[in-house]
Amino acid sequence: QVQLVESGGGLGQAGGSLRLSCAASGRTFDRMAWFRQAPGKERELVAAIKWSTGMTYYAESIKGRFTISRDSAKNTVFLQINSLKFEDTAVYYCATDLRSLSVTSWAYEYWGQGTQVTVSS
Repeated sequence: QVQLVESGGGLGQAGGSLRLSCAASGRTFDRMAWFRQAPGKERELVAAIKWSTGMTYYAESIKGRFTISRDSAKNTVFLQINSLKFEDTAVYYCATDLRSLSVTSWAYEYWGQGTQVTVSS
């Protein structure tokens, strides 16, 4: 069984930065990712990382502002969000999957509980 524990969400100012963390326990995983779901919208994949190689994927809408990284020793993945925009307001979910799939895949089996990010002026 895989467990994911997210932290780091909260209130951020437009133009500011936030850093989300997700600690994983359990089996060896192939990919870890961050999804987000804004009110009234579908959940979307924003960034992913292939655990073995460090290869990354970013959604076009956030490219250049978000950075996904990992600490392999601590089984932790991070999402650095810079230049916060109002449209970044969403619940951010960490996810992981054990199957060997492309880093662009949206197929994830294990999910965290979500952490709220709210951007204010």
